[in-house]
Amino acid sequence: MSLMLHEIPSSERPRERLIKYGPESLATYELLAILLRTGTRDISVIDLAKNVLKQVENINMLNQITINELKKIKGIGEVKAVELLASIELGKRINTPLPPEQIVDTPKKAYLLVKEELQHLTQETLVCLYLNAKSELIAKKTISVGTLSQTIINPRDIFKWAFKLSSMAIVLIHNHPSGNPEPSQPDILMTQKIVQAAKIVDLLIVDHIIVGKNRYFSFQEHNMLF
Repeated sequence: MSLMLHEIPSSERPRERLIKYGPESLATYELLAILLRTGTRDISVIDLAKNVLKQVENINMLNQITINELKKIKGIGEVKAVELLASIELGKRINTPLPPEQIVDTPKKAYLLVKEELQHLTQETLVCLYLNAKSELIAKKTISVGTLSQTIINPRDIFKWAFKLSSMAIVLIHNHPSGNPEPSQPDILMTQKIVQAAKIVDLLIVDHIIVGKNRYFSFQEHNMLF
């Protein structure tokens, strides 16, 4: 006869064991039991979790289970079925690699990500791409909007997002409303300032790209990141 959850010593319950030993220490049915939260008057949540797993040949088949199939299991109503499907879908999305266009490992890829957004603007605008160690895009943030010929940039405004996002590398991108992407002297000095400040806080400025009309200038390609 199976024990109901309240009859199991607290130290042996899935939730408590996860807290103490970590999720990797739990069996699949125990993880599922945590998601289900409760059983029924006649079925413990542990047995309910095991019954769900009996409906599939292996754990990977849970990806294909439907809400109607779940609701046919005694003890699984619509609410539990929806919560389980949401958890399964979240797991699928977490394990889905970013699409190729989200890998920003060349200046051209970075440029193409923002080209249409920036090249027609009438004010200089700084956008930063925040990357992880694999050059995958974590986020794109607009940092500042300036005038026709300049934008005011504070390195702290750039770096705060890197820390919030746990980003290791940053691509700076701003536009020249004139359409000419060649860097001005202030652009060069600003880049030097940001690169040096980033080093102090262990961040990497991967590139600074200036967007013009259907073309761009990359500080990285011109060996100007120093």
